[in-house]
Amino acid sequence: MLPRILATSGGFVPGPVAQSTRPGVMLLDALARSGSLRPRVCLVLTASGDEAAYYASLFEAFSAVGCDVVPLRLFPQPSADPVERLTSSDLVWVGGGSVANLLSLWRLHGVDTAMREAHQRGTILAGVSAGSVCWHIGGTTDSFGPTLRPVLDGLGLVPFGNGVHYDSEPQRRPLLHRLVGEGVLPAISYATDDHIGIWYEGTEATEVVSDGGFDATSPASPAAYVVERSGTNVTETRLPVGPVR
Repeated sequence: MLPRILATSGGFVPGPVAQSTRPGVMLLDALARSGSLRPRVCLVLTASGDEAAYYASLFEAFSAVGCDVVPLRLFPQPSADPVERLTSSDLVWVGGGSVANLLSLWRLHGVDTAMREAHQRGTILAGVSAGSVCWHIGGTTDSFGPTLRPVLDGLGLVPFGNGVHYDSEPQRRPLLHRLVGEGVLPAISYATDDHIGIWYEGTEATEVVSDGGFDATSPASPAAYVVERSGTNVTETRLPVGPVR
C-alpha cells in the first residue's frame, strides 16, 4: 500500500453538547481506512504549544468514536520516543497553530525523521492547517504575524505547495497565486476550503473529501483547488468532493 496523507482545513464538527467536538465524515473515514477495529491515534499539537485544553478536547473526541489516543508532546521535553510513538500509531493527527514553530521543533527533536519513517511504514499522517502545510514543500502561513507570508521548509513528503482556509481568510488565495507565479512555491500547489481535505497516496493527490453537512454537488459548496504555473500564467482549477481527475 502506498503511503497516505490527509491534508485538511477541517476534520471536526460540533459535538453533542456545547464546547465539544467530534470527528467529521472525512476523519471518520480516515480512521476506517486505517484498517484497525480500534485505531490508535497519536495527537501532535506542537503548533499550538501543546495547549492542554486542545489535547483534552481531541482526546475526548477521538475516544468517543472508539479510538485509543496517545500524545506526542514536545513541551517541556518529548513525552515519548518519536519513532516508537508515531510508527506504532494507526493515524497521526497534527493540529493547527504555527507551522513555522512546529517545523523548527520537530527538527530539533527528530520528529521530522520519525514522521518520514511512520509515513513509509503505513501510518496515516493527517492534520489541519499547520498540520496540512507541514507535509508539503511549503505554503502560506500567519506564523510570523497578521500579514501572511510563505513558509518554505516543509517536510516535502508530497512535492507540492499548499494553501489552507482558502475560502475564509482573504489573504490566502492571492498570496498562493503570487507565490506559485513567482516560482517561490512549486508549479503545482493544492488548496482547501474550510471543512475540506485532500488525500495523497504516495505523491499523487487522489481524492477530495469533506466533513459533511452540506451539498457537495452544489457549485457553491466548499472544495479543493489546484493552482498551476505554466510559463508566465497561473491557473486555478476547482476540485469538487470526489476523486481527483
